[in-house]
Amino acid sequence: MDIILPVAGLGSRLRPQTWTKPKPLVGLVGKPMLAHVLDRLLPLNPGKLVFITGFLGDQIEAWAKANYDRPLAFVDQPQMLGQTDAIVRAREIVSDDALILFPDMLFDADFGVIAGTSSDVIAFVKEVDDPSAFGVAVLDGERVVKLVEKPQDPVSRLALMGIYYVKDMGALYAAIDEQMARGIKLKNEYFLADAVQLMIDGGAMVTTSPVAVWEDCGSVENLLSTNRFLLDREPPPPTHRDGATIIAPSFVAESAVLERAVVGPHASIGANAVVRDAVVRDAILEDGATIEGAVVAHSIVGRKAAVRGRANVLNVGDTSTVEL
Repeated sequence: MDIILPVAGLGSRLRPQTWTKPKPLVGLVGKPMLAHVLDRLLPLNPGKLVFITGFLGDQIEAWAKANYDRPLAFVDQPQMLGQTDAIVRAREIVSDDALILFPDMLFDADFGVIAGTSSDVIAFVKEVDDPSAFGVAVLDGERVVKLVEKPQDPVSRLALMGIYYVKDMGALYAAIDEQMARGIKLKNEYFLADAVQLMIDGGAMVTTSPVAVWEDCGSVENLLSTNRFLLDREPPPPTHRDGATIIAPSFVAESAVLERAVVGPHASIGANAVVRDAVVRDAILEDGATIEGAVVAHSIVGRKAAVRGRANVLNVGDTSTVEL
């Protein structure tokens, strides 16, 4: 089984972080969010990892090649025309079964359901209170009879979380071809739910599998929430630094410098970051960031950015300098 990872999005809800790096490489508890996703996928021993890249895709390619010694493939999506416009570009690389995953969230899923399944497609879902921002699955017994993208009427609370197992990618490519020929899209984008619906209409067996955890990383608020979730769920080992107070749960990279600092709770301090005469809590400091003489909370500070003075809520992109 191959794994297809569409990572071409612009990540506009995470700007300014994503002006200089693609969304999957934004830091989270000491490593890119994409690394957390791959930690959950590599135990499946995939045949190859296929990245559908776009804006700043060269960074994802370089990062993946530097960190993963396994078969990798990279395909460019030159225009942001939607999910299936990305997926269909893997046609020449992936021909059998595949797991398709949109890696802007963290999850706990039981992939054991894939082995021996009789389903043509398994859509991984989670019940949510407000399904209007998601695609949803409508069931008749165990079988999916309808997929609806961003419903205004609550036809179902089973949100499609962006993970699909497809037994025969050739059948999905054929459905995508039909989808595009018929112009089935929403706000000028082609969605995977609509292509799978065409498979259902043609008699395909589509079922769902629930996930226990689904943490979105697509916006500043959600990224900070996921940072808190990860630190609470798997607190890093207690860390001691002379001249600093570290309040658990917090992650502090070994190479980070803390001087007369209070860090935490829920702080993630990246490699070579500096916190001096400062307080940092409920925040993400990426590699090489510097905080001096400031109180920083509920904030993201990008790689090699510097904040000096006094601050409360910040979202500072890479290589920036803030003096207050």
